[in-house]
Amino acid sequence: PELVLLTGFGSGLAPRAPGTAGSVVAVLFWWWALSGLGVIAQGLVILGVFLLGIWLAERASKRFGVGDDPAIVIDEFAGQWLALLCAPASPVAVLAGFVLFRLFDIAKPWPVSVADQRVRGGLGVMLDDLLAGAYALGGMLLLRAAGWL
Repeated sequence: PELVLLTGFGSGLAPRAPGTAGSVVAVLFWWWALSGLGVIAQGLVILGVFLLGIWLAERASKRFGVGDDPAIVIDEFAGQWLALLCAPASPVAVLAGFVLFRLFDIAKPWPVSVADQRVRGGLGVMLDDLLAGAYALGGMLLLRAAGWL
């Protein structure tokens, strides 16, 4: 069960772009299970996945001797869900949240880059993606305020 969760139900095992594959599965799961929940409930789920991810990634690091292995995509789930926290359940909004999260996760602007380079262990695996998700959430809120979502 740990590996299933760490690899985002196997999406992290994709031979190319496992982070993007993990984000796609996270979006599908959000659409199916989380989009109907309120902001507080979604926030609690995100917090729970973030804390679970820290614990699981730390265990994997000690057990298998890996750090932020590309197959570990539970961090993509937490970050992607944060990006979609206030999104309406519409294809345009979900696509915007997906693109914004991937953009910030790949580009790693400050402080995402600092977390990625300096924070180790399970917290390091999870934190940079949560920060990228926060940037994407900010972008989503701006798009919504502008009336584009």
